[in-house]
Amino acid sequence: MSSGDLERGGGGGNGKNRANNYYQPSSTGPYYVESAEKQWTSWLVPMFVVANVAVFVVVMYINNCPRNNLGFEGRCVAKFLGRLSFQPLKENPLFGPSSNTLEKLGALEWNKVVHGNQGWRLITCIWLHAGVIHLLANMLSLVFIGIRLEQQFGFVRVGLIYLLSGFGGSILSSLFIQRNISVGASGALFGLLGAMLSELLTNWTIYTNKAAALFTLVVIIAINLAVGILPHVDNFAHIGGFLSGFLLGFVFLLRPQFGWVVRQNLPTDAPVKSKHTAYQYVFWVIAVVLLIVGFTVGLIMLFRGENGNDHCSWCHYLSCVPTSKWHCGN
Repeated sequence: MSSGDLERGGGGGNGKNRANNYYQPSSTGPYYVESAEKQWTSWLVPMFVVANVAVFVVVMYINNCPRNNLGFEGRCVAKFLGRLSFQPLKENPLFGPSSNTLEKLGALEWNKVVHGNQGWRLITCIWLHAGVIHLLANMLSLVFIGIRLEQQFGFVRVGLIYLLSGFGGSILSSLFIQRNISVGASGALFGLLGAMLSELLTNWTIYTNKAAALFTLVVIIAINLAVGILPHVDNFAHIGGFLSGFLLGFVFLLRPQFGWVVRQNLPTDAPVKSKHTAYQYVFWVIAVVLLIVGFTVGLIMLFRGENGNDHCSWCHYLSCVPTSKWHCGN
């Protein structure tokens, strides 16, 4: 892509290492929860994958490299694909469309959101991808992370976390990156990773080998966030999506405490536990308050045209760290 484009790079394809088996006395795995919980059939996440691929095909059809490429950056790639062929690799090394096409079809661009009354770009950018490589990385991550989450918690909760996290990532990205366009689903994917972490914390009592599960998940998240300091990767979308998903996990992914699901098998005179623990309710209240405050303040700052870098002089290093090999520009 040109230097003005930002991709929201892959959001943690190793999320499949998460604790997600179910408790049985004879099981030998590392951490389990009660087996009486309902298992859902995953259909929304596969539909998200199909939708993203379909949107990419439409974008490439509209891009029409053979007709619109002026040849300054070289020839179209894979010309046998006709109007679906890719922009020259010097312009877009990810095998995708031009930045002009992405901007026209809904890429996140601060000026158009704030001064052009095009707030819908905060949502549409989640469904656009910079190229085939970008699309494959994100969709593989979505399959590994999303399907298992949907099987455990259902399509409504996982769908809300995905969409709201993507929206949160777009808000933070717009506040700090105002001279480039940004596309990609990885803000939403980082939201699913954040939700996995908060789900482990809020349902702490039903897991065994908690420390191993927590360490594995934190390492996966840290590695993926570290990738975001490379140039042309929108790490603010990653961070915004992660923080949104982390808080949403406390709200949507509560499990009954151990013993509640099988309470019907207990003697009638046995003491009955409450469905959730006190700290789960505390986490829930804090998360709801922070979500409301965060989204409200973020949107107010965005549509007032404020630049997040004016309030945080060092925050730009969260998205790009200059080295002798590259510079970060904006």
